[in-house]
Amino acid sequence: MKVVKFGGSSLASGKQLEKVFQIVTADPERKVVVVSAPGKRYAEDTKVTDLLIECAELCLQNKNPKVQLDNVLGRYASIAEELRLSDAVIREIHDDLLTRMASDKSKPDRFIDLLKASGEDNNAKLVAAYFQSQGIEAHYVDPKEAGLLVSDEPGNAQALPESYERLFSLNERSGIQVFPGFFGYSLSGEVFTFSRSGSDITGSILANALKADLYENFTDVDAVYSVNPSIVQKPKEIKELTYREMRELSYAGFTVLHDEALVPAFRAGIPVNIKNTNNPAAPGTLIVNERDNTNGPVIGIASDKGFCSIYVSKYLMNREIGFGRKLLGVLEDYGLSYEHTPSGIDDVSVILRENQLDEKVMVEVIDRIKNELQADEVKVAHSLSLIMVVGEGMRRNVGTMARASKALANASVNIEMINQGSSEVSMMFGVKEVDEKRAVKALYEEFFVPVTV
Repeated sequence: MKVVKFGGSSLASGKQLEKVFQIVTADPERKVVVVSAPGKRYAEDTKVTDLLIECAELCLQNKNPKVQLDNVLGRYASIAEELRLSDAVIREIHDDLLTRMASDKSKPDRFIDLLKASGEDNNAKLVAAYFQSQGIEAHYVDPKEAGLLVSDEPGNAQALPESYERLFSLNERSGIQVFPGFFGYSLSGEVFTFSRSGSDITGSILANALKADLYENFTDVDAVYSVNPSIVQKPKEIKELTYREMRELSYAGFTVLHDEALVPAFRAGIPVNIKNTNNPAAPGTLIVNERDNTNGPVIGIASDKGFCSIYVSKYLMNREIGFGRKLLGVLEDYGLSYEHTPSGIDDVSVILRENQLDEKVMVEVIDRIKNELQADEVKVAHSLSLIMVVGEGMRRNVGTMARASKALANASVNIEMINQGSSEVSMMFGVKEVDEKRAVKALYEEFFVPVTV
């Protein structure tokens, strides 16, 4: 049995939904279909989820969200019209949205989650209705009734352990089950969403719970590429990579798959196949527990911008018990999460997402580190990009770090910091944002472009 998930671009129009129908019905093993909210039809278009967030924010401000509501309903109506569906499904969606908008607004984050989740929920109803109109037995699945229980964390919900046992009963149902992605229900019956692009997480949870043979994740690219195609033209496709490699690449900027989505599938040992809705015959990329390392030390290079580093130096830091705890305790007091902590004998850098900090918080954090930890030097570097070089083969290959450093030096890219993961599956380079693309190109040429004699 296969669980198959379709992203927003795969469901953006009636024409796209027709492709989804052909893909699902072409393989009788595709029993459970997880759907996102309708995405962009073209570059300047707006995703339904973004329209719903605007609608929710206007409701919270006691402003009239008629334009946004009409746009949301118009997207579903356009798809239904293309597919010649009855008006009944649009009336159901309309009534559902009005009910949600009239809900309790005393807890804004929960209200926004309730409205956001309607994008996937109502699209699942529409998709099920289309399948039924084509003579296929298909059923919309209510996550609450099916038992997808999550923690009560708005915008960052986690599946509760008991969900997996409850969801297993979907195996007993006949026909195709159309399941809305992105959200679940708390024990008290409230809607909470996963982090953005969380439909990937829903698909992975269901694959685990149903003990699927394969989790297929359909998007709008033929495969996962070894580097961002917007930086390097026609990069090498990755045919197979491990969960760990994909997790590192997703974290560092690969947007093909949500970086949390692999966890449930990984725990159950279920392979994940990334495929293209617009070219389903392409084999795509397979994500597995283990693979043959025949491609060299590096499988992919990812990059992301928007970081800063807090550099702290203190003589004999290594002799001071509790220094690291105190340092991170200051960040915790301000609700700041960190990404990496490269360190030396007498110094340490803490890498953070820059959007967590405003000028006031930054000044206070620096002041506390200087005074409470008696640091000799504290300085902040802004506008950093992190570049991740990833590959299981690096564990058995000598000289990968030297090759990468030399490639960056030859491209006149100054390395602000270096950090290698303890698993030796990845190495991270911090560079200035202005140097990011040049650095990525240099690393790609080093590890993926054959040397001509």
